[in-house]
Amino acid sequence: VKGGLNISNLYRDDASDKDVRSGFHAGFVGRAMADQPIGLQAELLYSTKGNRTHYTGLYGLIDQDVDFTLNYIEMPVMAAFRFADNAFELHAGGYAAYLLSASVHTSGDLGDGSNDLDRENFNAIDTGVLAGVAFNAGPIQIGARYLLGLRMLANSDEADVLLGDARNSCAQVYIAFGQVAE
Repeated sequence: VKGGLNISNLYRDDASDKDVRSGFHAGFVGRAMADQPIGLQAELLYSTKGNRTHYTGLYGLIDQDVDFTLNYIEMPVMAAFRFADNAFELHAGGYAAYLLSASVHTSGDLGDGSNDLDRENFNAIDTGVLAGVAFNAGPIQIGARYLLGLRMLANSDEADVLLGDARNSCAQVYIAFGQVAE
């Protein structure tokens, strides 16, 4: 089993907004060739991504936070390279994800609210690349990883107006529990 913190944002070719959204991921991890220095690792995760934006207007008189959330079932697949008697690992690979839901939550001077968004406005499948490091201590693994989406999120003219060419960007820190080969 595996779980941890997601720090995500949406990136664009002309990105200047650095507001990030905190979320989580949780699920299962498995490895082929676990006793070898190079193995194949696959995971099946529930993962939350998106971004958080803060708007100010009218010379600071209006403050509004907008939290955009995307919920995925995600499957990272990667090569895992072990070093230092299997205590340290480097990961590199890719991921595919299926969008379960999208929502927006607002709070501030213009009101508070929450709305589910029509999934049809977004690409149902997200794909990307990933890289990370991990430290093994017996049956516990602690790691950090970065996932970079390659597919645009918008799948309609309405979503394109707001998102443009935005893609997912996500940093993860995690802890995993399981059987580790020695």
